[in-house]
Amino acid sequence: MQTIRSRQFLTLAAGVGTLILAGFAAAVPPAIAKTHDVAMTAVETDIVIDGGGEKYAAWTFNGTVPGPVVRVTEGDTINFTLTNPATNKNPHAMDFHAAEIDFLKNYRAINAGETISYTFVAKKPGIFFYHCGAPPMIQHVARGMFGAIIVDPKDAKVWAKADREYVLIQSEFFKNPGDVQAMFDRKFDGVMFNGGIFKYHPFVTGGGKLDAKPGERVRIYFVNAGPNEFSAFHPIGEIWDNVYESGNPANNLKGVQTYVVGPGSAATFDVVVESAGAYPLVTHSLTGALRGAIAVLLASPDAKPMPLMPMVPWELPAK
Repeated sequence: MQTIRSRQFLTLAAGVGTLILAGFAAAVPPAIAKTHDVAMTAVETDIVIDGGGEKYAAWTFNGTVPGPVVRVTEGDTINFTLTNPATNKNPHAMDFHAAEIDFLKNYRAINAGETISYTFVAKKPGIFFYHCGAPPMIQHVARGMFGAIIVDPKDAKVWAKADREYVLIQSEFFKNPGDVQAMFDRKFDGVMFNGGIFKYHPFVTGGGKLDAKPGERVRIYFVNAGPNEFSAFHPIGEIWDNVYESGNPANNLKGVQTYVVGPGSAATFDVVVESAGAYPLVTHSLTGALRGAIAVLLASPDAKPMPLMPMVPWELPAK
């Protein structure tokens, strides 16, 4: 009799335990992956690349250099479509470094008047490069067909919350965009952040800036589009609190003065500026910095919110 009662008690306890666990699971629903439809158009157009109004015959995604920032969460699905209008003169393609899919099928070049679509799952968190892969790829990248995709970690608690976020994409500028041999010979005429020479340098005519308040954690999503030069990314007057290789929170370095990002690679940088002042973010490869790759982070108590990729006056659309 005692054995039967003991078994009944254990069965009841197990049932109650199951109900408790089921209730807990219901109270904490799992993260739900999303599906994003991302469409881009290859646009061959002139852009302005400095405060003096110099124009460049660029090849772009959606008419800007860099192309639009794509932002998703780890585990999300991206349905991507690229259109190459009949008005263009060249084939174009799209290669997402955040994707793990067949190259020949999905990254092939399409001719003017054609469209290509493919789907991928963003399986790993980080900051990733995207770019045109049509031959000669070195020219398509040099002329501006690149951008960034941020894949946020599905668990936001894996790193500290940022107070401000910016995307910076480094690339080389060639005055003659038709001179492919100069690109192979690394004879670049300048180095740009986000498609502009000294774009975020307020002490140069026409330049903008990056704003922050003292004590804020500023997160820089940094991509090196190349096509050839390495970047030695350094905050003058500061030290990187954290550097995350490829932007993956699992790849965490602390207290880094300068971090090298190769062409086609990326990293996420955190800096906390303790006091007001100017803190230039540069490539410490000085031939690049002194020819355009300087972005000044201005820390001020009255700093206003800014977009992920701030515009500057020479790029504002005409009214």
